[in-house]
Amino acid sequence: MGKWDANKKLKRDSLLNTSFELFTSQGINQTSISDIVKKAGVAKGTFYLYFKDKYDIRNRLIAKKSNQLFSAAYDDLLKEDLHTAEDKIIFMMKHILIELAENHMLLTLIYKDLSWALFKEAMTTDGEDTETDILHIMTEMFEESEVKYHNPELMMFMIVEMVSSAGYSSIIHKQPLPLDELLPELEQSVRGIMHAHEL
Repeated sequence: MGKWDANKKLKRDSLLNTSFELFTSQGINQTSISDIVKKAGVAKGTFYLYFKDKYDIRNRLIAKKSNQLFSAAYDDLLKEDLHTAEDKIIFMMKHILIELAENHMLLTLIYKDLSWALFKEAMTTDGEDTETDILHIMTEMFEESEVKYHNPELMMFMIVEMVSSAGYSSIIHKQPLPLDELLPELEQSVRGIMHAHEL
C-alpha cells in the first residue's frame, strides 16, 4: 500500500471510528456530519469523498461491525472440533450473542439492523470493509455438510431474525430470560428450524 492509499485509509477509518463513538454515545439523530468531521479532524469535503451522508456511513459501519463479529466467531470456530453445519451455526450464534452482551455500545448501534438483510450486505460488501469472505464461508459450510438443507438462505434468514430479536430483548431487558438462560432455548429453536429444512 502506497503512502497516498495509506493516508486515504487512515482518514476513512478515522471517520468510521469517530462515527461509531458519536452514534453510540449520543445517537445518530443527534449527530451531524459537522460533529463527525470536527471530532475526526478532517474537512467536510473529505467526508463526502468516502460517504454520501451520515446514513451511508452508519450502514457501512454496521456492515463492518457485523462482519467483525462474524469473523471473530469464525476464527474461534476454527479452533473447535465441530463437524456439522448445525453445530457450527449454534457455536457462532452463541459467540456473537455473548460478544454483544459484553459490548453494549456495539449492540446499541446494530440491534435494529442485525437482520438477514444486513448480514447479507456484510457478506457482500467491498473488501475495504471486510476481513472475512462471509458469503463464501456460509456457502462452503452448507456445501460440505453431509446433511443438505432446503433453501438454506431462507433458513438462515429465519435463524438470524429470531436470534437477533430474542437476543436483544434478553441482553437489554433480561426478557423473557437473561441471556445465559435463553441460550439453551435458542439453541433448541435453531436446531428445530434446521431440522425442519433438512432434505
